[in-house]
Formats: sequence, C-alpha cells, structure tokens
Amino acid sequence: MATASATVSTWTRRFVAAGTVWLVLWSLAALAGLPRRTEITLALFGFVFHTLFGKAYALVPSYFDRELAVSRAPTIHLPLAVLGTVGLAAVGLPWVPGIVGGAGALLWTGGVAVFLGTLAWTVRDNLSGAETGTGDHDADRRPVDRSANAALPVAFLYLAVASAVLVAAYLPIAAPFAYAPRRTHLFAAGTAALLVFGVGFRLLPRFFVATPPKPLVAVALPFGALGPAIIALSLPAGPLFQLGAALEAVAVVAFALAVLSLIVESDRERVGRYGVAAGALFGVAVVALGISFAVGGLDYALVVTHYRFALVGFLGLTIVGVATQFYPPAVGEFPVDGDHLALAAMAALGGGLVVDFAGRLAEQVAVANVGLALAALGAVGYAWLLLGIFRARARR
Repeated sequence: MATASATVSTWTRRFVAAGTVWLVLWSLAALAGLPRRTEITLALFGFVFHTLFGKAYALVPSYFDRELAVSRAPTIHLPLAVLGTVGLAAVGLPWVPGIVGGAGALLWTGGVAVFLGTLAWTVRDNLSGAETGTGDHDADRRPVDRSANAALPVAFLYLAVASAVLVAAYLPIAAPFAYAPRRTHLFAAGTAALLVFGVGFRLLPRFFVATPPKPLVAVALPFGALGPAIIALSLPAGPLFQLGAALEAVAVVAFALAVLSLIVESDRERVGRYGVAAGALFGVAVVALGISFAVGGLDYALVVTHYRFALVGFLGLTIVGVATQFYPPAVGEFPVDGDHLALAAMAALGGGLVVDFAGRLAEQVAVANVGLALAALGAVGYAWLLLGIFRARARR
C-alpha cells in the first residue's frame, strides 16, 4: 500500500510540475500576442487542469474515505493530457491544420476518461460523498464536508460533457455548444471553479484552522453548480444569460467572502493565504465583468481581461496559494528566502494582470505589455519555486 501511495504522490507532483511549466508558456504566449484560443488553452487546459488533475488524484479518494483504485492511472493520464494540450494549443495558430486540434481533443478526452473512470470506480459505493473520512475530532466539520463532496461529482459531470463536446467540435456534425466560449465556460466555470469551491471548502478550513460560515457554503455550492450550465446554454446574450451570470456571481462572491472570513479568523501566518485572498478578490472582479457583459454586451478588451482574471487571477492565484500550503517554500534551497520568493511571485502575477487591465482600459499597449511582462516574471518565479521544492524533496 505504501508503494501505491508513493506512486500517486510522485505523479501528483509531476502533474503540478507540468502545470507550472504551462503557466510560464501561457505568460510568454500572452506577451507575444498569440491568438486568444492558444492563450486560453495554455492557461486552462495546461496550467489549471494539470494542477487540478494531480491534486484530485491525491485528495478526492481520501475525501470520500477511499483509496485510489488504480494507482497507475496518473501515469497513463499525464502524457495524454500533455499531448492533448499541445494539440489544442497549436491549432489556435493560423498555420496549423485542424487535424492537429482533433488529435489533441481525442488525446485530452482519453486522459479525461482515465481520470473520471478511475475516480468513479474508486468512489462507486459512496457517490454522494456521505462518507467523508472526517475524524471524530472534526465532527463539527462533517456537514460542510458532505456538502463539498456532493459538489465534486457535478464538477466531474461538467468535465465529461465538456470533453465530449470538445471532440464533437472537430467532427463533421452539427455539434452542441459550437460557440467556443460556451465550451470554455463548461470547463472553466463548470469544472474548474466548482472543483475549487468543493475542494476549497474541505482544504482551507484545515489549512487556516478556522470554520467557514455555513450560509455562505450553502449558497456557493448549489449556485456554483447551476450557474455554469445556464451560461453555457445562453452565451453570448439574453435573459437566460443574465440569470446564469447572476447565479455564478452570487456563488463566486459567497466563496470569496467565506475565504476572506477564514483568513481573518485564522491565526496561521502562512504565505499561501495571500495567494488565496488575491484569488478570491480576482474572482469577484471576474463575475463583475461577467455581469457587465450580460447587461451591456461584450467588449473585446474586457473579454480578454475577463478570461485572464478568471484563469490566472481567480483560479490561478488560488492554486498558487494552496500549492504553497502543500509545498511550503521554506523546504527549498533558494538564493532568497522561500516565503519572500513565493510572495514576490504572487504579487508579480496578480499585479501584472492589474497593470495589463489598466493598459487595455486606457488603450495604452505599452502599459499592457509591461503588465504581461510582470506577470511572466511571476509565472517564472512560481515555477522556479515549485520545481526547486520538488528537487529538494527528491534528494531526500
């Protein structure tokens, strides 16, 4: 059993390591002005999902009081995810033929099938998540833990549907969700954000040794489960889109308030809290922009800011903050103090996004590029930090 656990732990780190590399590639793509499709793929399929896949293999079985049924599943999934992301990112470039994207979609979906099949088999007799693995000393956390568990199968259902329609988009058929932003919202809001909510309500109270307000949990999870479906069905306009945007906004704001409440209540001074707090604030900005689109229509400059804030600000900084909780910077050997390096990387990543937004708003390309360069420094700093920590662990 120890060998199986070690295998999962090793491949979890490899998924997370791959995610850091994808983040750097996203930053370079954004700075180089590559097409939006390529940029979104690198950030979402590359950085966000590689990290989420890795941590899900390690965390979800324990949250359902089970052990991963096939410890070697990540070894099959990772190359499929990497190659699939390469194909999907490359097809965004004008000189790359569509068949590359089709191959990427098939590889990506093959990896998703391994992931979902493994987790489904692992928790097959506890699909509702009623068994949480929560010890008696944390009995008061069980209601929140059960609610958080119940959201995870919904997130995985979004992932299955989104992956299927991604493949269908490359087939000569009238595919559902043909409008690409609809598919993106299935992946980003339906799967990634809902996973952040569900896993976050299990992880963060323990990281901060605090209790989230139960009414906020009761709002964030169901609204976060319903909102993305309505958005994906109704983009880019109309009353239904406005309803979906409102539901998602309520969910994200409730999650942000819960996160900030945990941080204020906590007496644990750890550097990861700053990333998680910044991610929560970016989430509020994301849904504020979403509401503006639902009410006033789409604006291209703000659409770019919307997806950068969502993928790298909200999801990204939350991931960076949580990653530094799992992998404390103090264990690495760096030219500067690990915590200071982590804080600088978070500040550069978040600050760069804000400067980029300001430049776009003022129509100052040079300012926007300074922001993207700053974000690239943050991405490189985060990658250097995590990979350095992993190198230090490997030497032990």
